Formats: sequence, structure tokens, C-alpha cells
Amino acid sequence: MLQYAFQRVLLALAIVFVAISALFTIMITLPGDPTTVLLGPRATPELRAAFRANMGLDDPVLVQIANFWGRVLTGDLGMDYNRNRPVAEAVFSALPHTMALVFGAIFWSASLGILLGAFSADNRNSWLDRVTGVISVGFIAAPSFVVALYSLLLFSVTLRWFPTIGAGEPGDILSRLYHLALPSFAIGLAWVGYVARIVRASMLETLGENYIRTARAFGLPRRTVIYGYALRLAILPAVQVLGVGIGGMLSSAVFAEIVFSRPGLGSLIYDSVSGRNYPVVMGSMLVAIGFFVTCALIADLVNAALDPRHRVKS
Repeated sequence: MLQYAFQRVLLALAIVFVAISALFTIMITLPGDPTTVLLGPRATPELRAAFRANMGLDDPVLVQIANFWGRVLTGDLGMDYNRNRPVAEAVFSALPHTMALVFGAIFWSASLGILLGAFSADNRNSWLDRVTGVISVGFIAAPSFVVALYSLLLFSVTLRWFPTIGAGEPGDILSRLYHLALPSFAIGLAWVGYVARIVRASMLETLGENYIRTARAFGLPRRTVIYGYALRLAILPAVQVLGVGIGGMLSSAVFAEIVFSRPGLGSLIYDSVSGRNYPVVMGSMLVAIGFFVTCALIADLVNAALDPRHRVKS
């Protein structure tokens, strides 16, 4: 297990390095001059040249990438020139809001998806199985930004069950959870369908295993066999899918944070890209990609710990 974990950690670090380096290259080679956005159209050529030199934009691409990683390794993500503050301060003040949104979406997708998938497998080939299948596919087909908009209109504007904007009062956990419920549900709803279909398929396969037949032969109750034994192994693929699905939830968080006017990495990246604020974009993307890769790594290690066959395959 230790060797397996070491290999996965090295792979995760390589993925982060390649992804950020490629994104950095794309960012600095895009057409347009960021000094025009940051300094305004009336800035003199001398001021623009000095600003570009200060940001290191005149250096070759490989030099800029090397300088960026050199700063990252020392814990320096750069400066936010728009607000004259460290990028790390802006990123890590927004990160908790996005993490809460993503983990809230995981809660909705895991709890509802596992129950729906297990119920569908328990009633396979019945009309209940067909209904849950249609519901699952419907959840998958619904775009998160559409769900966010209609959830806002229905539950916040029309029914007034949830607040429309904001992240809640600082320090008030109940207020935070109250403001988090609807946007996290809007993100997690699409993944309910994925988890349900995967759990159903995995559970049907697990029910044919020898140890399940043995448990039935010993006369254990049907519910105990299905939900106590089969479901425990059947949820492992769902754990892997949710770990990889963090990336999709992070991209959906951009729409949710804009629709519900929530602070977070999504809003920060959107504003920074619009303003061509390179340091904030790269710092935010580094943290977002690192967060995604870390969650996928944890899901992989959890699967390997629960099912040793994953270590043998790798």
C-alpha cells in the first residue's frame, strides 16, 4: 500500500506540473496586452514597458514558467496588481467558500445517488427500476447552470425557502449552511444520476459474487445481504467517480457562484480572466488544480485501501 501511495503521489505532482505549465503557456501567448487593462488606455508607453518588465512579461516563455515555479516553491504566488495584495491572500480567502460548495455537492450526489442506485438494483427489471433509470438520466442531462437558475427562481424568488444571494453571515454556521444548501444542490444534482447508474451496475455485478451467494445460503435476511454486504463493495466505483468529478464540480461552481453571487475561486477566476490579471489567474488555477488532483488521489487511495485488487492492477 505504501509503494502504491508513493507512485500515486508522484503521478499527482506530475499532473499538476504539466497542467499548470500548459495553462501558463496558453495564458501568456494569448493576443492582447494586459497592461492596457490594468493601467488603462491613457498609460504612457514608458509606464507600460516598466510594468511589463516588472511582471516579467518580456522574458521568454520558458523563463517565465521557470520563474513562476521558482516562486511557487518558495510559497510566493505573486502580487495582485489590481488590489495591491498578495495573490495567496486573495486565493486562500476565496478557497473555503468553493470547498464548502464542492463538498456540499458531493454530499447531495453521494447520499441521493447511492440510495437511488441501490433501490434501483434491489428492484431490477421492475417498473420502479425503469422510473429511477429515467430520473437518473434526466439528472445527468440537466446542465448545472440551468438547474442553478431555475432553483434560484423557484426556491428563492417564488417560494422564498432559501436566500437568493450571498454566503451567509461570517461565523454563523447555520447561516452558512442555509446559504449553501441550494447552490450545492444545483451542482450535485447532475452527479446524482452518474452515481446512481454506477452504483446500480456495480451492485448487480456484486450480487453475483460467491460471497453473496454464500450469505444467502446461510439464510441471512435479504436486506442485510443487499445493503449490508453488497452495497459496501458496490459504492467503490462511485467513490472513484466522485473523486474525478471534483473537476466538473469546480467548473460548475463558477456558474453557481455567479448566479448566487457567492464569493469563491470561480468568481475570482472569472473576474481575473476578464481583467487579464495573470498572477491571480495562475494562482487560482494552481490551487484549483491542486485541489482537484488531491481529491482524485484521496479517492484512489481509499479505493485501494478498501479493495486491494486496485493495487495489483496498478
